[in-house]
Amino acid sequence: MSQLNLHAVPAGEEVKHSLALLFEEGRLPHALILEGPQKERNELAAALAKACVCTDPVESPCGKCPGCIKAAAGSHPDLFTLDGDADPRAFPIDAIRSIRSDAYIRPNEANCKVYLLYGAQNMSEVSQNALLKVFEEPPESVRFLLTASSAAALLPTIRSRAQIFSLEAVREQSGVEPEYIKKLAAAVTAANETDLLFLTADLIKNKDRLRAVLSELLLLFRDAAVLRAGGSTCLSGQPEAVASLGAGFTRGKLLTLLDEVRKAQRALDRNANAALLVTALCANLRAAAGR
Repeated sequence: MSQLNLHAVPAGEEVKHSLALLFEEGRLPHALILEGPQKERNELAAALAKACVCTDPVESPCGKCPGCIKAAAGSHPDLFTLDGDADPRAFPIDAIRSIRSDAYIRPNEANCKVYLLYGAQNMSEVSQNALLKVFEEPPESVRFLLTASSAAALLPTIRSRAQIFSLEAVREQSGVEPEYIKKLAAAVTAANETDLLFLTADLIKNKDRLRAVLSELLLLFRDAAVLRAGGSTCLSGQPEAVASLGAGFTRGKLLTLLDEVRKAQRALDRNANAALLVTALCANLRAAAGR
């Protein structure tokens, strides 16, 4: 096998080294889940997908062979992509059934077919169960690359049939004070909504800070959901707050809290009115928490 070239990918060296060993020894598993910050996990998955269809005998992805050129152009016949980060409705049951049927057809040009599923945390349980059928008896020439904010958002049966890599080592500081995030988390579960409204009032005037705060909250709820599922990775760097949330909520409620933060992120990306967005977020978080 050629060498795996991940030099330009913003991922931790330990993760890249582990993937390189698997790839270069021909032991890349049929299913990988890359969890962590969206930019890093998706760039790493894209590089792995290109490497799988690259035809250069020395280095993959080389960026120059027909396979790499087609992959970069989005026209490779053996590379199929669904983007749940861009569109949470990207995984309808019909699309997953189509993948399941297509997976058993031999590759057209590359040595394997690659199914690149970004934002798999947005995949419904029905669609995950449909995907599970091909995970249980995977064809030799197929690779599934799933990315997610947290592997805990996926069914245990999916996780058990994939190798999970956490990209916590590449997380950059957001500039949001850790103590502020702790107070926000506590305010979500407070007896009344006054604390949460007070803490978020300034976010209405600063969309950049609002965006950073949403990212931190997403990681915090993600870590708590991981903890409830029996995991231990802590991307938020807030082990005490994570332990408190994990002890206070079911995994289902934590995933609902995650969904509410994602909805707010998407609304912010669509340039929604900040005052309405923050007010709705506060109400929705407290409702999701059962307050």
